[in-house]
Amino acid sequence: MPDHLWLVRPCRDGGCDYVRFLPRQETVEVHEGSHLPPQMPLLKHRHWLAAEEAEARRRDLQQEDGYQFSEPLF
Repeated sequence: MPDHLWLVRPCRDGGCDYVRFLPRQETVEVHEGSHLPPQMPLLKHRHWLAAEEAEARRRDLQQEDGYQFSEPLF
């Protein structure tokens, strides 16, 4: 997994849901939230996964939940 990875999907209100993957030494920190500019991003969940679990989660988000790769939102 790269240094960081963003997945995003649009919301009806014009904002987006996001998932950010931040690899650490032995785990991957995962931030899940929503963002509707110009408001501050809302962090809904923060958890840590093993690298293999994070990769499986990324695939699920893309294949089943409609998330796509994105440049960093903020």
